[in-house]
Amino acid sequence: MQSAVAKNMVESLFVPTFRVGYPVTTDALDALYERVKPKGVTMTAILAKAAAMALVQHPVVNASCKDGKNFAYNSNINIAVAVAINGGLITPVLQDADKLDLYLLSQKWKELVEKARAKQLQPHEYNSGTFTLSNLGMFGVDRFDAILPPGQGAIMAVGASKPTVLADKDGFFSVKNKMLVNVTADHRIIYGADLAAFLQTFSKIVENPESLTL
Repeated sequence: MQSAVAKNMVESLFVPTFRVGYPVTTDALDALYERVKPKGVTMTAILAKAAAMALVQHPVVNASCKDGKNFAYNSNINIAVAVAINGGLITPVLQDADKLDLYLLSQKWKELVEKARAKQLQPHEYNSGTFTLSNLGMFGVDRFDAILPPGQGAIMAVGASKPTVLADKDGFFSVKNKMLVNVTADHRIIYGADLAAFLQTFSKIVENPESLTL
């Protein structure tokens, strides 16, 4: 497994990438999570669902350039999620994440993680991703950059949600929870404005998360 990871990381060096960071307020997301957590919903599933919903509106961020010359829009939104397992790193894939409700998505995710840790994933369950999510927030990491997997257009790195003092336009201060999201993208197919628009949509979904439960 480690040799495969090393091979992919070296391939990534030949892709011209750029990175865009975006702060996202998470108070409403945190409240939603506390409400659905007893029903078996994980934060990973919530973030994957939010990313998938944003990708529906910004399909170029879900596109890929696999041969260095031609790019293609992917008809499916398959969210790969980085998972650390004994002996390395693997990215189980939530296929058609935009079409599954949050509860089914969480169930699928738990099944994939169990199979990953038992080393029972089938190839299509870890190599069919069109967009990758990497979350280190549970470790208290506030920000990081992720390396773009070969054959994908973008990868999202999610940091921890932390209390932040904010000032409004009238000069009044308040404390809100914020997380920093960094996206690394393939500049051959995705431009800065594309990524900025995607992140704005992702932020709106996270900050008004009721649509995630529909």
